Amino acid sequence: MSEEYFVYVGTYTRGRNEGIYVYRFNPSSCSLEPLSETGGIVNPSFLAIDPKGRHLYAVNEIHNYEGKRSGAVAAFSINPETGELTFLNRKPSKGPGPCYISISKNGRFVFAANYSGGSICMLPVEEDGKLGDPTDFVQHHGSSVNPNRQEGPHAHCIVPDPSDKYVFVADLGLDKVMIYEIDRAEGKLRPHDPPWVQTKPGAGPRHLTFHPNGRYAYLINELDSTLIAFTYDEERGVLKELQTISTLPEGFSGENTGADVHVDPSGRFVYGSNRGHDSIVIYRINEDTGKLTLVGHEPTQGRIPRNFAIDPTGTCLLAANQNSDNIVFFKINRETGKPNPTGQVVKAPKPVCIKFVKTP
Repeated sequence: MSEEYFVYVGTYTRGRNEGIYVYRFNPSSCSLEPLSETGGIVNPSFLAIDPKGRHLYAVNEIHNYEGKRSGAVAAFSINPETGELTFLNRKPSKGPGPCYISISKNGRFVFAANYSGGSICMLPVEEDGKLGDPTDFVQHHGSSVNPNRQEGPHAHCIVPDPSDKYVFVADLGLDKVMIYEIDRAEGKLRPHDPPWVQTKPGAGPRHLTFHPNGRYAYLINELDSTLIAFTYDEERGVLKELQTISTLPEGFSGENTGADVHVDPSGRFVYGSNRGHDSIVIYRINEDTGKLTLVGHEPTQGRIPRNFAIDPTGTCLLAANQNSDNIVFFKINRETGKPNPTGQVVKAPKPVCIKFVKTP
């Protein structure tokens, strides 16, 4: 019997009762079977799964929580037999508009990035999976060159490094990737030295991911539709830029913003999503240097692919097209890295984030 996974899809609710959609996924057929829907949570736009696959955490991308200018973060337990979610508790994110959530490798802390507030927070995870009150909150300050999008800080993702010693925060409003040391004993985020990596003015850093070997990292920039390859010194927590490459085909002159970025499990390819061109860009990774060579572009067969995911076996790519309310399936050619459409499409309202959990 082939491996199967539960798939969780976070969405913008837009007034509907449902929020997180649960499916069963079979990599060999690249197919989803609907299982359940979890309501009672507003705009669970981004999700994170704990390392043991027992709990799911979701942002509430809202601007007012309990009468304060804040979003929230919710905790759920995962039924290992059915994949169904049970609400555990909810805590404030301390800043408005949380758009990204991640969890430390040891599962003890959850991190959230507040886009609208330009801030980040750190929350402890209790033994039963519930969230404790935030133990730290960091407000970013500053701006950059785009008066419409960079008038202030906009933290867009927060990612622990493979060593679990640092978190990296892509701040679209500052054109910086901020770096913090994780103080697990105190539950604090300490500014690292160096405290950030600067990108080109107007780039708009959005999402960052690390290569499976821990030696490289890749950053997609929203505003100038580029992707930056870095080398990573895990011991010192230092990123060094290797290369900046466009996410768009030569000659494209329409409007576009970069969105999501992932390395496939084999570490041979990196993928990015384009909103406007509505495509997945594919690059081959030189495993000796970390540099990228363009393979091509694959249309996502929908509008505004805000997020996409590659299943843990590296077989299938699922593209979440936010503005056409669907998830489109592609089978990945292991030799070329190219995602080929399977013809399968699942309807999902305003899909934003896709996460996998291995079934028992």
